Amino acid sequence: MKIFIFNYREDERPFFESYCARIGVSYDFTEEAPSIANIGTLSGYQAVSVVTTPIDQTLIDAFYNVGIRFISTRTMGMDHIDVNYARKKGIEVGNVAYESNIVAEYAVMLMLMASRNVQTIMKRFDGQDFSLVGVRGKTLSNLTVGVIGTGKIGQKVISLLAPFGCQILAYDVYENDAVKQHATYKTLNGVLAESDLITMHLPSTPESIHMINRESIAEMKTGAVIVNTARGTLIDTMALIEGLETKKLGGAALDVLEEEAYLFYKDLKSEPIDHRALNILRSMPNVILTPHTAFYTREAVQQMAENSIDSCVAFFKNE
Repeated sequence: MKIFIFNYREDERPFFESYCARIGVSYDFTEEAPSIANIGTLSGYQAVSVVTTPIDQTLIDAFYNVGIRFISTRTMGMDHIDVNYARKKGIEVGNVAYESNIVAEYAVMLMLMASRNVQTIMKRFDGQDFSLVGVRGKTLSNLTVGVIGTGKIGQKVISLLAPFGCQILAYDVYENDAVKQHATYKTLNGVLAESDLITMHLPSTPESIHMINRESIAEMKTGAVIVNTARGTLIDTMALIEGLETKKLGGAALDVLEEEAYLFYKDLKSEPIDHRALNILRSMPNVILTPHTAFYTREAVQQMAENSIDSCVAFFKNE
């Protein structure tokens, strides 16, 4: 079996090299994203490893025609791939997992930064403004935190929050008994209405897209803060901006954003950014933005590389 790796990064190289050598897998790579232009490089390969590049029907057809039968994405989410079409075509798709505490810790960090106005404090400090006016924060232990999505990451967030002593509310279609040790399950409307901080931990599905919208924001407490380290599509970005502009919302901390794929992980410092919502959000002092880096630790990169290779191997072994 031969695997071709797209979007190959230097920080991944030692993990791919050592792991593939250890288990006897042959691979080649390119720093480029998969496209029709470079599909010819796949001759003789049966599986590809990709990241967040959109994989549409045209690209899936091209993969199939050159012999690709498995797509492994080095991400938890698979919403950038037309999975249903791939499977109808005869190509299986797999994702990877990494330790849940990696993103959970980042989410809690954003909650603390947002509640203590760290964004404003740091910007002022850079300008040698050391005054206290307008930067007074809130103590996390006195807040009610709503966790939307109690899968592995949501559960870890709850366990990390518990020692702070804050009240924790939770929403998920499927309730988990372990969560009930530290959190109280509510309806979605109940979580939205009662929480000072709301943190999102859901995959992007047809049911979850724009779960946070004008109507749900209207149900929230005035001054509530939204944290999102999951998927940008969970939030209607323009509705979020309206909520911030009208001061219905007290702030936001976002590691993900709608239509981020063509921006994030690129050096665009010398170019105008063609993303109006991002430009608006960047101008707001009560908004923290990071470029989808909640996952980005040494441990996660290693696990993503190795798990991607493992998923390809397992598929061809019918495991």
